[in-house]
Amino acid sequence: MRAMWTQAGMIAAGTPDSRNRAIDFLRAISLCVVTLGHWLIAAPYMSEGQASFGHLLTEVEWTRYLTWLLQVMPIFFFVGGWSNATTWVAARNSSVPFAAWLHMRVRRLLVPVLVLLIFWVGVAVVATFSGLHPAALEIASQTALLPVWFLAIYLLVVALVPLTYSAWRRWGMATIWLPIALASFVDVLFFGTSWTLFGWSNYLFVWGAVHQLGYAWKDKRLSTAKLQALCAGGGGLALIVLLKLIDGPWPISLVGVPGEVVSNTTPPHIPLLALAAFQFGIIRLCEAPLNRWLAKPFPWTATVMLGASAMTLYLWHSTSMMFLIGGAFWAGGIGLTWETGTLAWWGSRLLWIPSFFVMFLPFLAIFGKFERPAPAGVLPPSVFRQVLGLLFICGGLAFLARGGVTGTGFLGVPGLHLSLAFVGIWMATATDGPFSGNSR
Repeated sequence: MRAMWTQAGMIAAGTPDSRNRAIDFLRAISLCVVTLGHWLIAAPYMSEGQASFGHLLTEVEWTRYLTWLLQVMPIFFFVGGWSNATTWVAARNSSVPFAAWLHMRVRRLLVPVLVLLIFWVGVAVVATFSGLHPAALEIASQTALLPVWFLAIYLLVVALVPLTYSAWRRWGMATIWLPIALASFVDVLFFGTSWTLFGWSNYLFVWGAVHQLGYAWKDKRLSTAKLQALCAGGGGLALIVLLKLIDGPWPISLVGVPGEVVSNTTPPHIPLLALAAFQFGIIRLCEAPLNRWLAKPFPWTATVMLGASAMTLYLWHSTSMMFLIGGAFWAGGIGLTWETGTLAWWGSRLLWIPSFFVMFLPFLAIFGKFERPAPAGVLPPSVFRQVLGLLFICGGLAFLARGGVTGTGFLGVPGLHLSLAFVGIWMATATDGPFSGNSR
């Protein structure tokens, strides 16, 4: 940790004053909030020798309102829009081809994901041969791989940047209002008809609209305090109206709740757009004071250090949590005997959450280096090959996030889902071989 702080301090000292440091802070802190939320809602329980893995949102209904604070994926998407627009404009100005730009963007995300998948395949094989109950492996791996769900859509949003940014430059705010209108129409179909299959298109419409907000931020649109306050107030009011004041079909929780028929995230629904507007307005209002605070050495060094490991934390926090919980079950349920939601249970979070962090540190030491892969080869894969690979990855990661690494195939793992992910990652990242193509 001391070495990481020293290195972060050196990087922080060389940061130009023109950098929008709020972007780095928000990207890192949003992933940390997701981690904290997952550590909080995990509710393992041991009673009379019987182990169960509960969920706080299921067992304590009022905690679903906490998701209004802990659902921060909209922040990650519009911060991603700002970052993607910045790097894409710089690439065009430097005559960097789209294939090279896309390869650089996706490789930094996919190399750590590849390592995580290989790790869990190894765990699955060992667990299968050691006789671990399949249900235990399913719960553990599904929980551990759940964080990769957002990559399935985010990678496709990144691949569409040349089209979406070009549309933004031509039509401006209409490129935000149109997907919002389409997402609303899809929700009408989803809840009002039997055409629920159309609901899955909202992965593109909802998160695409949120990503476009990053373009608006980058181009200094909605830059007055009045417009930002209107955005925040309108989004907050819309959220309350949709979830509380009308007898609508959307659940209170802004994340999925096990056992609930409808989830606001799977597929995404319009309350997430209201949340995004609220968060966007608040953040824009706080942007200037936040940047002034981040200009100080300590908070900026901490942000640089956190940002360098944020993806490792996001990808591995659930894995480290499941290993610690598994150890507690194996030890007879130590620390897991308080009923979920009681005062004693809440008090135990003050011990469990720091313990989860300590358990994560060895994973950071071992796997953190994969967050900063070595520079790729000179020639990236062709655009066609990368995009096709991303489509494979999208399918593979979606299935793995939903069902973990248990299956009925060879060695007890879901061969098709893993093959989609592994082949897709190879297609999108490998630079050698007969399919490298050209960079256009």
